[in-house]
Amino acid sequence: MAIITLTTDLGDKDIYQAALKGSILRLLPTVNIVDITHAVSAFNIQQAAFILKNSFYYFPEDTVHLIGIDTVYNEQTRFLAVKYRNHYFVGADNGIFSLMFTEEPQEMVELTIMQDLKFLHFPLADIFVKAACHLAKGGALSEIGIPVENIEKKMNLQPVIEKNLIKGVVIYIDSFQNVITNITKEFFNRIQRGRRFILYFKRNETITHLSWHYNEVPEGEKLCLFGISDHLEIAINKGNASGLLGLNLGDSVIIDFQ
Repeated sequence: MAIITLTTDLGDKDIYQAALKGSILRLLPTVNIVDITHAVSAFNIQQAAFILKNSFYYFPEDTVHLIGIDTVYNEQTRFLAVKYRNHYFVGADNGIFSLMFTEEPQEMVELTIMQDLKFLHFPLADIFVKAACHLAKGGALSEIGIPVENIEKKMNLQPVIEKNLIKGVVIYIDSFQNVITNITKEFFNRIQRGRRFILYFKRNETITHLSWHYNEVPEGEKLCLFGISDHLEIAINKGNASGLLGLNLGDSVIIDFQ
């Protein structure tokens, strides 16, 4: 069965999400629609990119991922359909693709599907849906757009190395209030080389041990670990790490290797 996933900032209290899903089902009644999230902060392409980048590969190949972030018509912004790692992505060329992809896409086209005037302010439910349904039915990218070679570039914040230190920042806070940094497991292991470390963050808090799971420490105790995204997380077992530790997006963390 064809699969279309949805990653948007539409929320769940307005008509927009219903309009989007209804438009898909009208064109492809048999499709399996999967909500990745509709709770992305408005126009926050960094947040959406982090979520989709760390979830799309759990789906079967040929899944179509419809991205509804900052998709209002703009003369300067192209609408793209992209094949990457045998998955398809449909979204606005606003930098989100460059934030998600770690290698060159297999194929990219700028969509040439005509806009229905009644959807002038909501191309997500028109152009994007038509493209996603076309791909979900096995259609070719070349049939809905013209080839492009470049995409809008935006840069993720990267951790910095200074002598025996890694300096990182908080890039995401999940619904459990776990604090996720931009320090990946691969980056950490490459710099650590088996050495002990001290993790410093706000309020002079420290952690000196890398945990394998959240229940490795008593309830209410803080810990750090590499979670499902392979990014270093600061958490409290069954607690609110962001609130209790005062950690917010953009806050600094420092790892000092001994």
